[in-house]
Amino acid sequence: MAWLTANRDEIDALNVFPVPDGDTGTNMLLTLQSAVEEIHGIDETHLGRVVKRVAHGALMGARGNSGVILSQIFRGISVSVENRAVVDGPGLAQALESGATVAYRAVMKPTEGTMLTVVREAAHGATARASQTPDIVDVTRAACEAARAAVERTPEQLDVLRRAGVVDAGGFGLQIILEGFLKRLEGEPAVAFARPAAHHAAPRAVVAPETGWGYCTEFIINGAGLPLDEVRAEIARRGESAIIVGDESAIKVHVHTHEPAVVMAYAQQIGTLSRIKVDDMSAQHHRLQGEASRQPRSLKHLGIVAVASGRGFRQILESLGVDSVVEGGQTMNPSTEDLLTAVESVPAAEVVLLPNNGNVIMSAQQVPPLSDKRVRVVPSRSLPEGIAALLAFDFTQDLEANATAMGRALKAVRTVEITTAVRDSAVDGLQIHEGDVIGLLNDRVVAAGKARPPVIDRVLGRIDPSSVQTITIYAGAEAPELERETVRRQLAERFKNSAVELQAGEQALYPYIIAVE
Repeated sequence: MAWLTANRDEIDALNVFPVPDGDTGTNMLLTLQSAVEEIHGIDETHLGRVVKRVAHGALMGARGNSGVILSQIFRGISVSVENRAVVDGPGLAQALESGATVAYRAVMKPTEGTMLTVVREAAHGATARASQTPDIVDVTRAACEAARAAVERTPEQLDVLRRAGVVDAGGFGLQIILEGFLKRLEGEPAVAFARPAAHHAAPRAVVAPETGWGYCTEFIINGAGLPLDEVRAEIARRGESAIIVGDESAIKVHVHTHEPAVVMAYAQQIGTLSRIKVDDMSAQHHRLQGEASRQPRSLKHLGIVAVASGRGFRQILESLGVDSVVEGGQTMNPSTEDLLTAVESVPAAEVVLLPNNGNVIMSAQQVPPLSDKRVRVVPSRSLPEGIAALLAFDFTQDLEANATAMGRALKAVRTVEITTAVRDSAVDGLQIHEGDVIGLLNDRVVAAGKARPPVIDRVLGRIDPSSVQTITIYAGAEAPELERETVRRQLAERFKNSAVELQAGEQALYPYIIAVE
């Protein structure tokens, strides 16, 4: 992982049209980090069992096209070594062949000149060397050499790379991962990992299609008895660059689409969604190509306005299709005029308004009679409720149907909020002192203490783990990085059968807002 970290910026810089899965180096690094976290501190020496956990961690943390493909390479390797306590050179070659096979199967329309080509050629190089020696270092070195050669050939195989004047970013990332493995096997000193690999040329500008690049859309569908083949076919029909992988309990989706809300609305009929990420690739393209401004938005039949506090929450809401985010929340409730101005700014004749705070609902309810547009207020009392409502939004439905569906979705989430007491008080038998950490469950104070993790534990202790499928932790601006990870691990341990994820809400006053679904 250290070698990938050293080369992350170089890999990111190779993205072309227009960062098709975000920043490739960053996505691969985050995916690898998730895989490593899955085995952190475990007491296990059997290779097959360790690699199985690595593959699971990679799948759950996979980011972008490259991250999902990397997770499938690990999955194929895991299948190959599941019964092996150790592996030699031929065993490693066989595992790489399996990784390549599974990765190719995962992609709906495999394209040569990508990391798929690189993993296949790396496996072939390893297999050829393994026929001559059982030495795992020699076999790994052969895999690296084959990968490096395959990367340099990618512009010959993929026209967009040739026109941009670069090698494939994902393929280069895979080459770096294999090289890092070789460096460890050879005992190379840690200081060597700080020097990045040879520099590649930056991409030349690539013209965007008339319809724009659309949205890079990712999420995990959680449930039981999930129809993987059906989901794969249906979502692939709705977009491009589709990679849909998983099993009956969890399906990881990556697709480029012009209608992310439609894709997610379909997926919600199948199971519960988590780890949602939607990136506007046209906006990224404009930024990377140096364009001064985005094209004007066309009129939509439905728009969305939402209230939020925190840069992270703003980005999350915008990624879920919100047209205008009004800054506000606790201690800074927006006025009716603020909300009306936002509604009027949306390029749509009909608008859904999400207050996302109990103290903002009444102000929001004053907006419909003041606007010439048709406005429906969905009375979300918290940001987790607002996000649950957005996941129920369907662009193919009309205003009334959406308002009804979004209103129902509010009941599916419980909100935990962690903040600091501003005065001494007594609430439901709790003696609270100024400066204490207090925990609220659905707006009711239920726990108090001196430190945040124990208070969070006491609040979540009121919820039956068997009723929980997904927990999302939104860390506020005051939450230290190390504490954020402590809280995530704490909840993952308590809710072993639930998906637990950490997001940066960066909201003020509330170090943690937690959605329990």
